[in-house]
Amino acid sequence: MLLVADSGSSKADWILTLSDTENISFRTSGINPFFLSEKDIVKIFQNTPEIQPYKDLVTEIYFFGAGCSSPDRREHISNALSKIFKNAFVSVDIDIIASIYATSGNSKGICCIIGTGSNITYFDGTKIHQSKHGLGYILGDEGSGSWLGKQLITSFLYGTMPPDLSERFYAKYKIDKESVIKHVYQEPSPNFYLASFAPFLSEHISHPFIIEIIKKSFSEFIETNIKSYPDFREQTCHFVGSIAYHFSDILKELCIVNGIRIGKILKHPIEELSRFILKNGI
Repeated sequence: MLLVADSGSSKADWILTLSDTENISFRTSGINPFFLSEKDIVKIFQNTPEIQPYKDLVTEIYFFGAGCSSPDRREHISNALSKIFKNAFVSVDIDIIASIYATSGNSKGICCIIGTGSNITYFDGTKIHQSKHGLGYILGDEGSGSWLGKQLITSFLYGTMPPDLSERFYAKYKIDKESVIKHVYQEPSPNFYLASFAPFLSEHISHPFIIEIIKKSFSEFIETNIKSYPDFREQTCHFVGSIAYHFSDILKELCIVNGIRIGKILKHPIEELSRFILKNGI
């Protein structure tokens, strides 16, 4: 049996292929080696009933996840999965590669992740070229949910958010300076905390202030990430992630203005990823 996973920092999507015509899809919390110990990862599966009957039957696992860019981080995930799936070969790689397989497949193109965090890379049809981006929520993550959440919070606290929106924002989240400082600087996973405010954007998408924040967010991503490739106008540019998907109309508009040729825009790459691996292997 083949088990394929695409994991961000907040959630992980899985597909277990039982036969040529049958598979099981399920979701767990995100598995990021920067935030979870091997024990934490094992515990996630102990609380995932969908996989229990098949643990000893899985023979291959292909895991793609945020935070898996270095050998030691990949080994961290591999060791944990091997404790659960004792009869399986385990392959671990970074999440951007899953997005390339799901969008470009075997064709060249630029692939962008815009979800809780953001990243970008170029695939020439054979080789994946690692970029200088993907610096995380403190130094980078332009366009991401955490970037957008930061803009909302700071505009609210600075008093630059329009009064009508500010009232709704406070009614929904009940935040103040002290609670924000505590979450961002003293508690775990501040990137998740920042990204948790992104749904407010969807709820007020027609408001000019919100539209402007989203446009600024995507413009930052385009200028910093996509335009770093000199031939970006000659490439097909694919997007993966909840932020890119939910605000795709604004994203498409800005891509057209900047001469960017749009390919796929996927909320989750797991289905296309699983099909690609079944058809092509790795």
